Amino acid sequence: MKKVTASGKTIEAAVNSGLEQLGTTIDRVKVNVLEQPSRGLFGLFGARPAKVELTLIEEPAAAEPAPAEAEPQEAETAAVEDVMTDAGGSEDEEVAFFEEEDSEPQDPDSRSGEGGAEEAAEAAERFLREVAGAMGITIDISRSETRDGLKLAMSGGEDMGLLIGRRGQTLDALQYLANIVASRSSRERVRIVLDAENFRERRRKTLEGLSERLAQRVVRTGKEIVLEPMTPQERKVIHTALQHHPKVKTFSKGDEPNRRVVITLK
Repeated sequence: MKKVTASGKTIEAAVNSGLEQLGTTIDRVKVNVLEQPSRGLFGLFGARPAKVELTLIEEPAAAEPAPAEAEPQEAETAAVEDVMTDAGGSEDEEVAFFEEEDSEPQDPDSRSGEGGAEEAAEAAERFLREVAGAMGITIDISRSETRDGLKLAMSGGEDMGLLIGRRGQTLDALQYLANIVASRSSRERVRIVLDAENFRERRRKTLEGLSERLAQRVVRTGKEIVLEPMTPQERKVIHTALQHHPKVKTFSKGDEPNRRVVITLK
């Protein structure tokens, strides 16, 4: 049984690092938290990173699945924190980032659930409603199947911004936790894609527009632009938006959780 040990600033970051090493996703591993992170005195002295052990869940031998569609220069992992900068100076446009600072769910060291995809989805919905209820928000949730997984779309009016957070940070955190809840409730692999008030689509359009403006800047100045660490999904948006650009190209560099996109001349 394949295992890896990984560390990071938060449990989220440590898990992401382990997933990168195994080349897999959260629903295919068992997570054991070895050490909780510590901020140290005043956040300056004695800080200790989180440490986790990930065990790959073995599956019965089966026919090899068809290879997934290649993503432009990307592997599916998780990332943290992100602000827009470039190699030659500052940029006043920012790109989203996600960093979960505090609580983590209990480590999913076993899949005790006996149900299937329906039970997993219901468990995730219950979790989301409980979280929203604790914040004084009543939400409606609709389901739909997408190529990326089971989409749970939340709606609830003006207060939904609290569940989305600054540039989607809270929404990303809820998606991560909802996937763990779903994973523990079912022996079937169910990937939850969480959205709220169509935020994902609006964010995608924002990133596409930003990528075009940055490409023009690279062409104009001749200098490459380096983005600060982004989530794999947002890196993919940048890569896809510029993959057919006649004058610039993109690639990713660095290791999770500090992997970033570079836009440069061809």
